[in-house]
Amino acid sequence: MISIEGLSVEFGVKPLFHDVGFVINRRDRIALVGKNGAGKSTMLKIICGMQQPTKGVISVPNDTTIGYLPQVMKLVDDTTVREETRKAFANHTLEKERLARMEQSLNERTDYESDDYLDLVERFTAAHEHFMMMGADNYEAEIERTLTGLGFTRGDFSRPTSEFSGGWRMRIELAKILLQRPDVLLLDEPTNHLDIESIRWLEQFLVQSGSAVVLVSHDRAFINKVTSRTLEISCGKVIDYKVKYDEYVKLRVERRGQQLRAYENQQKEIADIKDFIERFRYKPSKAVQVQSRIKQLEKIVPIEIDEVDNSSLRLKFPPCLRSGDYPIICDDVRKDYGSHTVFDHVNLSIKRGEKVAFVGKNGEGKSTLVKCIMGEIPFAGNLKVGHNVQVGYFAQNQAQLLDETLTVFDTIDQVAKGEVRLKIRDILGAFMFGGEASDKRVKVLSGGERSRLAMIKLLLEPVNLLILDEPTNHLDMASKDVLKEAVKAFDGTAVIVSHDREFLDGLVSKVYEFGGGKVREHLGGIYDYLQTHDAAAPEPQESRQVQPARPAGVVEEKAGKQSYAEHKEKQKQLNKLKKSIADSEKKIGKMEARIGELDELLSNPEHASNMELVTEYTTTRAAIDREVERWETLSVELEQIS
Repeated sequence: MISIEGLSVEFGVKPLFHDVGFVINRRDRIALVGKNGAGKSTMLKIICGMQQPTKGVISVPNDTTIGYLPQVMKLVDDTTVREETRKAFANHTLEKERLARMEQSLNERTDYESDDYLDLVERFTAAHEHFMMMGADNYEAEIERTLTGLGFTRGDFSRPTSEFSGGWRMRIELAKILLQRPDVLLLDEPTNHLDIESIRWLEQFLVQSGSAVVLVSHDRAFINKVTSRTLEISCGKVIDYKVKYDEYVKLRVERRGQQLRAYENQQKEIADIKDFIERFRYKPSKAVQVQSRIKQLEKIVPIEIDEVDNSSLRLKFPPCLRSGDYPIICDDVRKDYGSHTVFDHVNLSIKRGEKVAFVGKNGEGKSTLVKCIMGEIPFAGNLKVGHNVQVGYFAQNQAQLLDETLTVFDTIDQVAKGEVRLKIRDILGAFMFGGEASDKRVKVLSGGERSRLAMIKLLLEPVNLLILDEPTNHLDMASKDVLKEAVKAFDGTAVIVSHDREFLDGLVSKVYEFGGGKVREHLGGIYDYLQTHDAAAPEPQESRQVQPARPAGVVEEKAGKQSYAEHKEKQKQLNKLKKSIADSEKKIGKMEARIGELDELLSNPEHASNMELVTEYTTTRAAIDREVERWETLSVELEQIS
């Protein structure tokens, strides 16, 4: 469908792309990946014709339509949400009028056997089929379905677009592009402004779409769901992997291993040639061989090795005072903005060491409750922050508190302590501040770069309660891995507001769902919550079966006799489960404390080969795994009967 041949792009001394070529086929699902600055966004602009390459040919058939969603675009706010979205069908009326003219001509003509008449029939048939495929007169319903899928309510449709934030305006632009049903969709970070429900809707839309898709995203779960082919930009080249992202990661490791072996062999060959030249340079009898070796050396093309990410880097929060048993307790917390109630009757207790997620649609109060916890805004009800709690808070405005006169390196050097100071360059590299970027002054950094720098600074501060509000928005996959591992290893309490399922998976053990002015607790990880959420979703009205009516008196009488006994039995089960869960948590706590002691002992060279300690470590770790499984089973049972 679209062919790229001999593509080169030069912005400076080193070309961004050199002699790149690949093909986008019909219905391809492509993830475009590479480190920040590799040229992913530039490639999308070149494909859609917004930017011209230095060299090369981009062949796009005349009848191929392309829809492009950039990360940032200029938005005009002069209409309502529905009217703005309706612009996606700007050609719809013209097409309808053209069909009417063709149909009138067919009705008026009588030369049914002529070639011209048959040609008109063919053109009318093709145009009519295309018109029907685009939705014909049902485009209003298509608009509603798409806007609802992307998180808008019916009440939003008539609101002016100027009332919405930039993130919601980007959703309108995404809706317009999807409704145009182009042959090729180019999407640059489409999930940046979407919540989990909208992301999952978009996944399904793209999977079922007839368009080819080229996608740039740092949301691993999203690209694994949508794409089946991965194009990696590395060292100015594009390497084509005909597999999903997760499989590509494995193949890339193998590829880099092959590159390293080839590079080492080449370096050995170069060293041997240079050694020969140096030894025999001044011997007349070897002059011919020396010249031959010099020419051989000049012809060698250096093997390039794909740049290594720092996802293997491990960060650990510095030690901090132990907090109280419950760092956060909310009792009937309520927040109103004028006549609008964001949430009320919020009752939750977060225990020391728990890692929990706040999820829900944008605007339902996740960040608002975080601000209440931080004491940034007033609220009604009781909210207690526990004893000895030292909070590490990451929000988008944290970046504004950085000292603009310092360099990136100096900003981190001021908070780094002990051995960490020796790893500052590695840490900065892991968060996309490698090389000369570490010498930039804060005042010249973009908003995203400042957010990343604020995140690194937080990782090096001693805290026992982490509150992270959308921490992954400006991170690539390698940086997210580093952050996730650091939070997993963190022995304090963590509250994470995020729509990134891959980041939350395996990290949190409890999910608080915000919606409809309420906050609901769900035990288990993010995918446990999503599974429960899907199961609890109401069935479509037409699929619900009407149950036959029963004699009301019989039902009520039976319920009356059984209600007390059932309630008593249920309460008994609840108490038993709660006690079992509490006992299980104590066991896990004791065993984890022992694992910590064993870790410390085994890190000492004197005990490193002590088989008794090693055996105890292994058996204790296995016992923890078994007890955690038991705790999870009990927790699920508790949730089911609560």
